Amino acid sequence: MLADALEHLVRGIVDHPDDVQVRGRSLRRGELLEVRVHPEDLGRVIGRSGRTARALRTVVNALSADGSVRVDVVDVDRR
Repeated sequence: MLADALEHLVRGIVDHPDDVQVRGRSLRRGELLEVRVHPEDLGRVIGRSGRTARALRTVVNALSADGSVRVDVVDVDRR
């Protein structure tokens, strides 16, 4: 559910919505959501001084029942 919500939010921000992928993994310290975007969209998702990325993290943590969700943003070229 959190991955779907995050993917929906990110697709609304970027110019290449087909390249957006969100993967969820469970870690010892909580859940990790990894967002992959087109390299040209990386700046849009991060925003000035990281404001957009911070806002996305805030929304996802508010939706989370535990509150222990980590969101990482990477471009498509990086594995």
